[in-house]
Order: sequence, then C-alpha cells, then structure tokens
Amino acid sequence: MSTVQTPARPSRLSLAVRDSSTMLRRNLLHARRYPSLTLNLLLTPIMLLLLFVYIFGDAMSAGIGGGTADRSAYIAYVIPGLLLMTIGSTVIGTAVSVANDMNEGIIARFRTMAIHRPSVLVGHVVGSVLQSVASVVLVGAVGVAIGFRSTDATALEWLAAFGLLVLFALALTWIAVGMGLVSPNAEAASNNAMPLILLPLLSSAFTPVHSMPGWFQPIAEYQPFTPAIETLRGLLLGTEIGHNGWLAVAWCLGLAVLGYFWSTATFNRDPK
Repeated sequence: MSTVQTPARPSRLSLAVRDSSTMLRRNLLHARRYPSLTLNLLLTPIMLLLLFVYIFGDAMSAGIGGGTADRSAYIAYVIPGLLLMTIGSTVIGTAVSVANDMNEGIIARFRTMAIHRPSVLVGHVVGSVLQSVASVVLVGAVGVAIGFRSTDATALEWLAAFGLLVLFALALTWIAVGMGLVSPNAEAASNNAMPLILLPLLSSAFTPVHSMPGWFQPIAEYQPFTPAIETLRGLLLGTEIGHNGWLAVAWCLGLAVLGYFWSTATFNRDPK
C-alpha cells in the first residue's frame, strides 16, 4: 500500500529570504522608475565637491597646509568626507520612500498577506545600501576624474575602507527607515532626515577639528561622521587613525542597533 508524501514546508528562514528578495526587487524597480529623487540627492555631494575644490580649494588648502596652496592635496582631504556625505544624502530617499509606503496604504495591504513581515523593512534597507554603494562609486569616480589619488593604500586597506562605507550605510539606512516610519508624509520624512546631510558639514569633512573655534570643537568631534571620516582618511591616505577606527565602528553598530529596534517597534505597532 503506497503512502502519499506531502511536500515539505519551506523553513522560516527560506520564507524570510524569499519575501525579503521580493521586497528588494520591488524597491529597486521603484528606484529605477523614479530616479529623480536619488539623482537630486546625489547632486548635493557632487556640487559640494566641485565647489570646494575649484572655488575654495586654494584658500582652504592654504589654511590647512600652513600657507601653501595645494588644490590636489585638498581634493584628497575632502573626498573621504564627501563619500560619507553621499551616503547621508542617499538614505534621505529611503526615509521618503518608507513614508510614502506607510501613507499610501501598501503596508496595510502587505499586512493582510502571508508574507514575512520584517521583509518589508529588509527590502528597503538592502535596497538603500546598494544604492548608497552605487552613489559612493559614482562620487568617487568624479573625485578620481578631478585628481584624487590613493596610491599608498594596500588592498587590505581598500577592503577595510569599503567595509566601513557599507557598515556606515547600513547604520544610517536603519535610522532613515525609522524617520520615515514616524513621519506623517514624504515632506516631513525629508525634513526629519536632513541632519544626515547637515552633520557632515559640522564635522572634519572640510576643515580639521583643531582649526575650529574652541566652543564648536566638541560638536564636530563627538558625532558619528568625524571618526568615520578620519578612519577613511587614514585607510586611503595613510594619515593617523588612532582611536577613530574603534569609535567609527562603535558609532555604526550603535546606530544600526538603535535604528533596527526603533524601526521594527514602530512598524509593528503602527496601525496603517
């Protein structure tokens, strides 16, 4: 007597991976169909790069170099900060996208379907990190085109720099997702995420911390962008990293954990 075997049910992990992949494809398709937001945000670091190099480059490099103007040296100085600023600019689009999803009813529809609920957020996060990496590559290519060189960095240092950029993108993306979830609309989400662009301007991205007024130095030093920028400079240019490497990793991990729990808690209790 033959027995009919029922097909094995997919594991919880395989379902999570399948649903997250579906949500990732959805977000990448949205980014491809509506590229204007990403392009507008990407133009900010590119314009700042060209502005500070070609308009302020000689004056800024003279101030940093003790009176000797060297535009090529200043290009090398500002590129690490602008790469991280590019990530901050890109994830603003994530906050807007999440806010749109929450307010257009699509999240409520997803919640009625038999899908892995966290996959909605995972799709946004992974898609945003991929877009951030692509944006960093584009801004880096512009930097190379106007004279940036990193000839002393080893392959291991390049790999560490790439890892730091990905980790930083992951951390800021989870924060941006949380901002999008608590925002009543896309405009509010964009405004709430604006500090992710403003903080690099208050860091060591364009000028050393020690050259700033004494009362302002703690603001520039005790924030996530400055240690990440100094670590990236050390990896790409051979400057002193010191304790900045551990601080940068600690900031990234702390922000990622904070953003994850904030986002998931908000997503799970939101009735929309």
